[in-house]
Amino acid sequence: MKTLGKFITSLLFCILITQCSQRQKQRDNIEAVKEEMAQILVFTKTMGYRHKSIEKGVEILKNLGKENSFSITQTEDSMQFNDNNLKKYDLVLFLSTTLDVLGPDQEQAFKNYINNGGNFMGIHAATDTEYDWPWYGKLVGAYFDGHPNDPDIREAKMNVVNKEHLSTAHLKDTWVRNDEWYNYKNLNPELQVLIYLDETSYEGGTNGDNHPIAWFQEFDGGRVFYTGGGHAEESFDELDFQKHLVGGINYCLGR
Repeated sequence: MKTLGKFITSLLFCILITQCSQRQKQRDNIEAVKEEMAQILVFTKTMGYRHKSIEKGVEILKNLGKENSFSITQTEDSMQFNDNNLKKYDLVLFLSTTLDVLGPDQEQAFKNYINNGGNFMGIHAATDTEYDWPWYGKLVGAYFDGHPNDPDIREAKMNVVNKEHLSTAHLKDTWVRNDEWYNYKNLNPELQVLIYLDETSYEGGTNGDNHPIAWFQEFDGGRVFYTGGGHAEESFDELDFQKHLVGGINYCLGR
């Protein structure tokens, strides 16, 4: 009986070890899925004004990617916008691009990418881009329509009206910071506004009570996020702004 008892104990122990090993493999598999690197193409081509913050923005995005499971590929080559190449990316991000940065063939490839479920994110001057391409204007959500000068960077208050979104969940109801505050034209009425700029808190606003500064939408097959911040290099050092960007990226990636 003692031998039988030892055998049963040994058998139960082996079963327990096997179950623990299987559970660990399951946990490892789950973590592997979580850690799968999303591929993001950051486009920084400029045909007009070039922001000094572009290089700093790319550097910060790369660092944030290491912590948040996404990988950044930067390019200023519009020829990268072709069907085969864009298939590699989970998200295309325009970082302060300006004016006409894509030719007709590249525009069609980019539209195909969005139509097939690709995603888009714009930072700051992404709205100062492709004025002669109405589809892009609807995609990004609006076009740049000037900003205050002397100084161009000033403090303003923003009202966070949606705190359920990944890009704003960490913010207080009011967010006060320094930046260059864009005015907008041709605002897409379908936008889901996250943050409004309070024009009573600074001089130079022209949109009145309807002055969104960050928004999202689902457009023509893909997810879209835009934020108007990011003019100065210092913007990308702000922890709240970094979390804002990561939240926008994660929204576009469907996380």
